[in-house]
Amino acid sequence: MSHVLYPIKVIDIELSRPLVKIENLDGFMGLQALVRLHGIPIGYVSAPIIAGQVSAQTLSKLILEQHYQKIITHLLEKGLFKTPPPTGWKFEDLLDLPRLKWAGDWPIVTVAVCTRDRTADLELCLTGLVNIDYPRLDLLVIDNAPTSDATEQLIKSKYPRIRHVIEPRPGLDWARNRAIIEAKGEIIAYTDDDVVVDPGWVKALAQIFAEESQVMAVTGLVVPYELETEAQILFEKNGGFGRGFETKRYQFSRGAKLPWSFLATPWIIGTGANMAFRRSLFAQIGYFDPALDVGTVTNGGGDLEIFFRTLKEGHLLVYEPSALVRHRHRREYEKLKAQVENNGALFACFIREAIAYPNERLSLLRVALWLVRWWHLRNLFLSLMNASKLPRDLVLAEIRGSAIALTTYQKARQIAAEIEAAEGPLPPLEPIENSAPHKPQYPGGTAVRTLELTEAVTNPIADVIDYSSVRLFVTWKGAAIAHFDIPNNYQPISATHLRQLLSRKLGLKLLNPKRNISDEFREAEAIAYLRRYYKPTEKTQYQTPLSLPTNISASIVVATYSRPDDLYNCLTQLTAQKSPRQVEIIIVDNNPDSGVTPPIVAQFKDVILITEPRQGLAYARNTGITASTGDIVVTTDDDVGLPPGWLEKLLVPFARPDVMAVTGNVLPIEMETETQWLFEQYGEGGLGRGFKPFEGTGDWFRRSWRYAVPAWKLGATANAAFRSGIFSYPEIGLMDEALGTGMPSGVGEDTYLFYKIIKAGYTVAYEPQAFIWHRHRRDLPALRRQLHNYSKGIVAYQLTTLLRDGDLRSLLLLAIDTPNWHASRIKSRLKGQTDYPIHLVLYEALSHFPGPWSLLQSRLRVQREGYSEPYIPVSERSIH
Repeated sequence: MSHVLYPIKVIDIELSRPLVKIENLDGFMGLQALVRLHGIPIGYVSAPIIAGQVSAQTLSKLILEQHYQKIITHLLEKGLFKTPPPTGWKFEDLLDLPRLKWAGDWPIVTVAVCTRDRTADLELCLTGLVNIDYPRLDLLVIDNAPTSDATEQLIKSKYPRIRHVIEPRPGLDWARNRAIIEAKGEIIAYTDDDVVVDPGWVKALAQIFAEESQVMAVTGLVVPYELETEAQILFEKNGGFGRGFETKRYQFSRGAKLPWSFLATPWIIGTGANMAFRRSLFAQIGYFDPALDVGTVTNGGGDLEIFFRTLKEGHLLVYEPSALVRHRHRREYEKLKAQVENNGALFACFIREAIAYPNERLSLLRVALWLVRWWHLRNLFLSLMNASKLPRDLVLAEIRGSAIALTTYQKARQIAAEIEAAEGPLPPLEPIENSAPHKPQYPGGTAVRTLELTEAVTNPIADVIDYSSVRLFVTWKGAAIAHFDIPNNYQPISATHLRQLLSRKLGLKLLNPKRNISDEFREAEAIAYLRRYYKPTEKTQYQTPLSLPTNISASIVVATYSRPDDLYNCLTQLTAQKSPRQVEIIIVDNNPDSGVTPPIVAQFKDVILITEPRQGLAYARNTGITASTGDIVVTTDDDVGLPPGWLEKLLVPFARPDVMAVTGNVLPIEMETETQWLFEQYGEGGLGRGFKPFEGTGDWFRRSWRYAVPAWKLGATANAAFRSGIFSYPEIGLMDEALGTGMPSGVGEDTYLFYKIIKAGYTVAYEPQAFIWHRHRRDLPALRRQLHNYSKGIVAYQLTTLLRDGDLRSLLLLAIDTPNWHASRIKSRLKGQTDYPIHLVLYEALSHFPGPWSLLQSRLRVQREGYSEPYIPVSERSIH
């Protein structure tokens, strides 16, 4: 099973209100905010939680960095709704304009919820429905083949204004069809019983129908109601139900073959949890197909099929993100797995359309083969390469569902026919009057129209129904400043659509168009105004530098092997560290027979000495970790220098709950010999990792199928800290005893620990301010031994990820990337771009070859000497 960080706090941020600090976030691993401006969804921002809160400054920075263009576009749309001043709008004037309000007549809208024996979900849904802000609303619940009267009693007792109708024929599309028959409104809006609608949902849908008579269907944005379980976050990471934050319009010529872009990804149009139709549409194209969707053997596809049919018959469908609902994703993993398997119903939908539309059969076959190759097989390949967002069992479930769906439609169709024969057919819908299609005078022609920006854009362009497109010339005080073409497909162009097109295509040129400045300057000026306008008014900056709460304790583990002088210096600097928290220092003697370590430790009060006779750095550190009692376990070496303040700087990133490990920089304390200079050229700068903070995360782990995750870039356990709890997690555990110094394998125990942490979905933070000093090897023989161990360790580590984690990327690194790396270093030396000698590069390359044998010897040794005792959390130790 894949691992993700959860729970994530889900909130809305309304930009027309002051930004404030978000508090009381203890227990959450992150924050996901839906950013809105006057109710219009702009996009998401994800923010790290620090000390149980997210500051207003952080939110302001993230929102403007990620969404300033969308904010500008929305403000321009507002400005176009009003008559501008004689000199044109100034950007700062747009910021305080009120939200746009539709002034036309609202149609009657029937909201239909189809449900079956899910009263717990339904109650939350109905509570949202009765709070909808809409003047002409008809609320309807279709109770589909219920096994009890629980739904009816719920509605009678708590929601008397909602109509309750039983549809005895089982199947979601039977229930949807019953809603068409029972609807009082010309507009029917569908949602599901596990959805909570936004109060402005129906208005956003209805306005499009009211403004544009040619629109026959509207879908809307679906966002998560909560992200509190692994299953919910996995569903959202796989795309969820969201379809973006831009209004989109879909229409094709009636009967023409649908484009590949739609056939290959029909789900981009919307979902059945948020869709609305003119009732008259069904008189033209027919009811929902009762052989599809939940409650039948196909288990889905009813929404995609009706979208397909709507577009195939030449009607206009609009996706409008302002029509917002919140979906309660499946909380349990097994239910998510079943849902993912049901995604295969798309193939049942393809079978249905191939039967109904023979001219689409070849295209549908090509699309089906493409989906198998580029979706299913690609996802399976990515999962094998540890680069998939979904666990492999979910990938296999979706493949299985698609294979099953190829055989289910015919069976479902037969069952639907039997139900119809037993229950009777659905009543015919009355055809609309004057439904004959308009015959354009200029088929294929382009109309030429002008739009004057000194006037408010509140009227549609209605006299273009004889043209397939419109060339619109935009003028300012009679002078043309721009033009663009609008494909209108023989239909009027609404004022809302015009404002959207103008703001997107012309952008900030709409402001005082005669002003002779560059687009870049206009944008920079607008961003500066946004920063001032959305700067938090309350004082939310931390009054003191950020630090970890003092009630979090730390244990420092130092493994040593008969280096008394180095150990004395290390302990002197460790005990001089100033910290407001409880800190214990544990020295692990990895060569107790020498007897040189206890006299040194005895000179330092309260320092704990324990022994680990099994040679190996991982053995020694594991022994220290299992004996530690701190909330944070810090690891360092006995031969490093620790500057004042190092410890607290290393602990600061743990103020974020998603951070499970922190590493720091390692700098050379001296560069007095040529060998020390050479080591600083090794890799990407010796042991240092640079002077900018960065992070390794689960997404970073899975970002590429081709390249092995570069966990070695995260640092080393000579300067690292860990939340102690992770050592008891089955997917992480202690350090691998077969890797690291003191073992034939050479190195790799720290890199593999970082690998496991980010694979599990957690964060490893690199904090360069928490630096230590390291004395590099002074002579060439010592450096060669070190490089030999590094090269062996690279192979041992990569083989470990291959054999224990099934990470096939390691083979590509060993077979391709590592030889290429060495070749590039030789090439750089020949070009004079580096001083690193070729003989050392060749020595490193040859030292890779003992890696497999060294790993085998290390594994056999661990089997002989035994594994480390498991880490038991401090809270559980009193029980044992």
